[in-house]
Amino acid sequence: MIRIIKTVMFTIALLLVAYIGIKTVDYKLDSLKNAQTQMSEVTAEMRQKQLNCLARNIYHEAGYEPFEGKVAVAQVTINRTESGQFPSDICQVVYQKNVVYEKVLCQFSWYCDSVALKKPMNNAVYAEAMEVAKIVLLEGFRIDAVKGALYYHADYINPKWGKKPAAKIGHHIFYL
Repeated sequence: MIRIIKTVMFTIALLLVAYIGIKTVDYKLDSLKNAQTQMSEVTAEMRQKQLNCLARNIYHEAGYEPFEGKVAVAQVTINRTESGQFPSDICQVVYQKNVVYEKVLCQFSWYCDSVALKKPMNNAVYAEAMEVAKIVLLEGFRIDAVKGALYYHADYINPKWGKKPAAKIGHHIFYL
């Protein structure tokens, strides 16, 4: 009799463990499916828009800088999207404005200059900026010296930030 009770209890326990296991797997799969549905998939149109914004920023900020300078500017732009301190979208980072003491300040100064908002004038320089944007955004090319850098300025400007410089590339000084 005790043997039958033990067998029944063991069978019930085994069925209960199997049921809980199946429900756990179903819950995990549903969670993953919901998370995947909520994540926005990057379309070709969205990727092209991101490339255009990045290329435009490279063009205006470092168009006549050496290759490394262009890469560093692109890298800072992308670093900002990944930092949590700036918008997570490249275009939003490039076109971000702040109001400080009732004055509108652009994160990238060219954007506040209405002349610069027009189509790039030098097609060859813009084409090179687009190539750099592709290399940095799509292929993940990075320069170690500006890894984590979120700020930079031209070497002829002294913003008195009090930050420690990470690197000087071309005519820009980069900061973490």
